[in-house]
Amino acid sequence: MLIDDLNNAKLSNPFETLGLQVNHEGKGYILRAYLPGALEVKVLNLSNSKEICTLEKKADGLFEKCLEKVDTPFHYKFKVKYQDATIEVIDPYQFRDEAYYGLSTMYESPENIYKTLGAQLIEVNIDGVVVKGTKFAVYAPSASAVSVIGDFNFWDGRRHPMARSMLGHWVLFVPDLKAGERYKFEIKDPNGNRLPHKADPVGFYHEQYPSFASIISDQKTYKWNDAKWIKSQQNNKLKQAISIYEVHLASWKRKSDGSSLSYRELADQLVKYVVDMGYTHIELMPIMEHPFSGSWGYQPTGLFAPTSRFGGIDDFKYFVDCCHQNNIGVILDWVPAHFPTDAHGLARFDGTPVYEYEDPRRGWHPDWNSLIYDFGRDTVRNFLIASALIWLDYYHIDGLRVDAVASMLYWDYSRKEGEWVPNVDGGNTNYEAISFLKWFNEEVYKKYPHAMTIAEESTAFKGVSRPTYTGGLGFGFKWNMGWMHDSLQYMSEDPYFRKYHHGEMSFSMIYAYNENFILSISHDEVTHGKHSLLYKMPGDEWQQSANLRAYLGFQYAHPGKKLNFMGTEIAQGSEWNHDAQVEWYLTQYDKHKGVQKLVKDLNTLYKKERTLFENDYDENCFYWLDVNDADHSVFAMMRKNEKGDDFIIAVSNFTPVPYIGYRLGVLTEGIYEIVLNTDDIKYWGSGYSTGRKKMKASNISWQNQYHSIVLDLPPLSTIFIKKVAD
Repeated sequence: MLIDDLNNAKLSNPFETLGLQVNHEGKGYILRAYLPGALEVKVLNLSNSKEICTLEKKADGLFEKCLEKVDTPFHYKFKVKYQDATIEVIDPYQFRDEAYYGLSTMYESPENIYKTLGAQLIEVNIDGVVVKGTKFAVYAPSASAVSVIGDFNFWDGRRHPMARSMLGHWVLFVPDLKAGERYKFEIKDPNGNRLPHKADPVGFYHEQYPSFASIISDQKTYKWNDAKWIKSQQNNKLKQAISIYEVHLASWKRKSDGSSLSYRELADQLVKYVVDMGYTHIELMPIMEHPFSGSWGYQPTGLFAPTSRFGGIDDFKYFVDCCHQNNIGVILDWVPAHFPTDAHGLARFDGTPVYEYEDPRRGWHPDWNSLIYDFGRDTVRNFLIASALIWLDYYHIDGLRVDAVASMLYWDYSRKEGEWVPNVDGGNTNYEAISFLKWFNEEVYKKYPHAMTIAEESTAFKGVSRPTYTGGLGFGFKWNMGWMHDSLQYMSEDPYFRKYHHGEMSFSMIYAYNENFILSISHDEVTHGKHSLLYKMPGDEWQQSANLRAYLGFQYAHPGKKLNFMGTEIAQGSEWNHDAQVEWYLTQYDKHKGVQKLVKDLNTLYKKERTLFENDYDENCFYWLDVNDADHSVFAMMRKNEKGDDFIIAVSNFTPVPYIGYRLGVLTEGIYEIVLNTDDIKYWGSGYSTGRKKMKASNISWQNQYHSIVLDLPPLSTIFIKKVAD
C-alpha cells in the first residue's frame, strides 16, 4: 500500500503518487502530500498566496484532496500546521521536469557529471515567481529507493523520497534549500534493506568526522583575480622551468596550539615562502576530501571537494588565486586508482559494486586495503574524468599528478599467482585502465591545453609521457623513480666505496629521453623508516650536509624538471611526520640555513639559465664531459642550447678529497666563471679555493672538446661554470 511505502521510505516513483496527479477515476486532479507529524495542510496559490483548499487527512502524514473543478495544472505551496509551529513550504513534487533536467545529456561530456549530479543550486521561474532551491541527483542504479536527508527534514528518509530515472539516477528538486545546508542520501539496497547513510559522491564540500555530511555549496560566489596568470600560461611545458615544492598542507607549518593553518593563512605564509625560495610550482598532496588524516589524502572519498580541514571552497580558491597572482602554479595529487571502504563513501554504494570491480581479484587492493575502480564501466570512467576536470575548471588548477599509475596498469600488481585474473589475451596489463588513462589525458589537454598531467609510474611501461596518437598514455610528464632510487642509493654509500657504484649515478641518462621525466625526491623517500634526506648521507655532520648540497646541485644540473618535498630545503634531520610540522627551528643554525640558501640560489640559477630547462628532452643538448672517472667519483656534464652558442657546465665531486688542477673541456674559447658552488662558505661549505675567479680557456683539447680550463674541485661539491666573456 502507498502509506506503507511512504512510512517505510520505500517509494521509488514519488512524482506518480505525490503532488498534483490527474484523477483517472473522475474529473480534475488529486493533490496529495506526505507530511509526517502535520495536523493540518492548507493549499495556497504559489504566485499570490491565496488559499485554494484544505487537504483531507487520510492517514498519519498522508493528506489529499480531489479537485474536480480544476482542469489545468497549477503551482502551489502548503501552509502546514504542526504541534508547535505553522510553516509554509513549496511542494517539491510539482517540479518533475526541473528534477530530471540535464540527465538526457549526462554522458555527452564528463563535465556534465559535476554540473548535473550532486547538489546543484538552481532557480525556477514559475508564472513570474522565482523559486530558488537545490536539485539533487545521485547515481544508484540498483537501489530500490533513495531519499535525500538533512537538517532540513530532520534526517528523516520518509520526507523527501527521490525519483528514479531510466539511467539509474535518483533526482529531486527541493525549493528553498540554500548553500550551507547539510545532507546525505538514505539508500535502500535491491532487497529494500537500508544502507548506512551515504555522502554525496559528487558533493562539493563535506564535514569531517563524525558526520561526514555533505554540504550544499555555491560554486559561483568566488571572484577570480588570476586572469593575467591564465593568459600568460604557455602550452608547451616541456620548454619551461619547472621547480616544484611538494607540500602536505596539514604539516607544513602549524599554529602554536598545534592546529593546521587554514587555506587563507597558507595563502599568506606558504605562498610567500615559495616565492622567496624561487620555486615555480607547488604540488599539494591530495586535498580531495578524505576521512582519515593518516592516509595523507591518498584514500579519498570526496573527489570533487577540497577538504574542509582548512576552510571552505572559496577559501581554497583564494589560495590558488593567491598562488597565481604571485606567478606560482598549483599541481594537485589525484587518486583515481582506488578508494577506501568507509561506510559513508563509494563502497557498495547502492548495495552493489557501483564503482568497484566486483571480483576481489580485480577490485581489492592488497597493499592499501582499498577498493579498485572498475575502469571498464562507462559510468565510472565518466565519474573519474569529471573529478579531474572540475579542479581545472572550478578551481583553476594548473596540473594533476596521478598517483599509483603502476597499480592501475597491471592486474598482478602486488599480487601472487592465483590472486589475479589475466586480460583477454592472457596477459597482466589492464587494458581498461590503459584506455581510461589515455582518455583522461586527451580530455585534459583538449580542454585545458595550458595544464600538465604527471604520472607517478614506477615501472618501465612504454610511452607513459608520449602522445596517445603514437600509442602512449598521453601524460605530459613522468616521475623518474629510477633516477631517484639509483642516485639515493649511490649517495648513501661511503665515498670510499662510491667508485664501485659509479654507474648508478649515470645510468639514468641511458633512458633519460624515453620519457619526459621529472626528477622527484618526494615524501615517500623521507618516511616509513627511510630516514630524512640529510640522514641518508654518510659521514660526520659536515659531510652529511656537504653530500646533500652536492646531490641537490647534481639534481639541478641533470636533465629533467625538479621536485623536492618540503623540509628537504632546510636539511631537516627527522623523518616527515604528518602530525607535526617542518622543523623550522633548524633555520637558526648555519648548517640548515646554508642548505636553504643553496636551494634558493639553485632555483634562481635554474630559472635564469635557459640551458638548464629549455632542452631537458633533447638529447642533442646534453653531453657528458666526464662520466667514466669512477676512481675519483667525479661527474662533469654540459647543458647547451640547440645552436650551441649558450651552455653551462656542472661538475660534481662526490668524495671528501679536493682535486687540484682538474682540467675541464669547454665548448669555445673565452673567459669562464663559477656561477654557483655548493661548497661555498655561505652554504656552510668548506670554502675551499677553486683557483682563480675567472678562467681563460686554453687551446688544449680535452674531453672531446677543442678548448679547456683548469680549476681545483672542492670536496663533496657541485659547481656550475659559465662563459662570461669572449
